[in-house]
Amino acid sequence: MNEVQRHNGILSLLDDKHAIKVSTIIDTFNVSPATARRDLSKLDDLGKLRKVRNGAERIEKLKKVWSPLGPDNTEHYGEKTRIAAAAAGLCDRGDSVVINCGSTAFMLGQELCGEDIKIITNYFPLASYLIEQDHDCVIITGGQYNKSKNIFLNPTPELTGTYAGNWMFTSGKGFTEQGLYKTDMLTAVAEQQMLEQVGKLVVVVDSSKIGQRSGMLFCTTSKIDILITGKDADQTVIAALREKGIEVILV
Repeated sequence: MNEVQRHNGILSLLDDKHAIKVSTIIDTFNVSPATARRDLSKLDDLGKLRKVRNGAERIEKLKKVWSPLGPDNTEHYGEKTRIAAAAAGLCDRGDSVVINCGSTAFMLGQELCGEDIKIITNYFPLASYLIEQDHDCVIITGGQYNKSKNIFLNPTPELTGTYAGNWMFTSGKGFTEQGLYKTDMLTAVAEQQMLEQVGKLVVVVDSSKIGQRSGMLFCTTSKIDILITGKDADQTVIAALREKGIEVILV
């Protein structure tokens, strides 16, 4: 066994145990005390372990907070962050919340992570994030995983009807006086199956989407309770939406 293999072996031992002794290295790898101590010194210099008296300790690594989004790869990042925070503020402890796919929806999931809230989603990146961050209650709506859309699609609407939420948060590519538009039919159909199972429907879109008609009409304004968007949204459209009885929150 060469030095590299031995070092990997020592680190493997530390993966299983918080600490090991020099005597353990000597017995396990059949090396001299001087070699064992030299190995520990080299690994300590590399930051792979912490050398202590007569042995070594594992260095606990902080769990990296994973996110597919960031200021450098997400349009209107700051505005979407404010929208997500406002949306999270609507939820109370113990609520069940349906969150669908999209960058703003993902940020909302980040806001709610760790709270006493049941999160129901078919968006794989969000579900993965919540599980990785040890969120207490995550429900993934069943179905076939669609790799290109990163969502689970349920071909049986009856199964989707078993999930209910106090809130449903969704986004889209456009929002006008007629309603919310989405460009992806697969995603839209999957979400439409949930509409009748939720208490209130909240649309979270950045201001650039207001007044835009793009794709298919996902749902009419009569089904939408609240819109959360940026202050730069077209005020003519905002006024028309309020006239229709939609509560509009500008951030």
